[in-house]
Amino acid sequence: MPAVSFQDVSKVFSSSRGELRALDGVSFDIQPGEFFGLLGPNGAGKTTLISILAGLTRPTSGAIKVHGHDVQKDYQAARRQLGVVPQELVFDPFFSVREALKIQSGYFGITGNGAWIDQLLEGLGLADKANANMRQLSGGMKRRVLIAQALVHKPPVIVLDEPTAGVDVELRQNLWQFVSGLNRSLGSTVLLTTHYLEEAEALCGRIAMLKQGRVLALESTSELLRRASSNVLRFKTDKALPADLEALARVTGRVVQLPAHDALEVERLLARVRESGLNAQDVEIRKADLEDVFLDLMEGTPTHRRTGSAEETQGVPA
Repeated sequence: MPAVSFQDVSKVFSSSRGELRALDGVSFDIQPGEFFGLLGPNGAGKTTLISILAGLTRPTSGAIKVHGHDVQKDYQAARRQLGVVPQELVFDPFFSVREALKIQSGYFGITGNGAWIDQLLEGLGLADKANANMRQLSGGMKRRVLIAQALVHKPPVIVLDEPTAGVDVELRQNLWQFVSGLNRSLGSTVLLTTHYLEEAEALCGRIAMLKQGRVLALESTSELLRRASSNVLRFKTDKALPADLEALARVTGRVVQLPAHDALEVERLLARVRESGLNAQDVEIRKADLEDVFLDLMEGTPTHRRTGSAEETQGVPA
């Protein structure tokens, strides 16, 4: 039985301005013990899908099951299987960190779990903040508390919706060490959405990529990486690229990246750079990564269908 099963899930938001199909027949399963990545640009439907999974939004059609429990028809049983870390920093300002975790435990009918709470506090670097009031914490510390709250009832499925957005490097490393340990030692299933593709590449065994509500790719991380060009030529320059190179390149500030399948293509590209009079600095050749695959997929698909004009549908939630 899958840990999570998305079955032809669609969601249409309607308003006086028009309709937006945020999800369009999304179907895939996540197996028990998987560390699974859900990737896509802003507006792809990731958060809408997570909201339906958590029972916060109803799908227009389709169903989601968590260990066999339908999230709409059997909400309580499904919700007990889930630990969800939302994007937003939502907290109660009247309680200490430890009190917040005890209260969260009570929502699931759990008492006498002080040892597990201590383990969460220690593992997430919150031990010295256990008795601090929530409103006294920094944004990064509040994020850690949200993660601890999601894990306090030991859910078999952990859902992390952009958990490291805007947090420091220390928290990222701390979080991934702790969650990866749960995945390995307890067999916890992890569903991760993130814009940090290097995180997804390092952590996730399998990945689904969404664009405008549809699944574009659903494969193992290693298989997705095989899709990419074998090499990328990278250099810095202060001058504009000629049109033929610009059409191929990914440019970020002074950094230019060009796909190159083999050594002969690298030589050809470098020769073209010299012919163009460009002063290439810090030249290097690297292996293609998940970001290359992601950008190729996102740039190579048609725009999303909407009912009504673009102007009419602005402001409809995604």
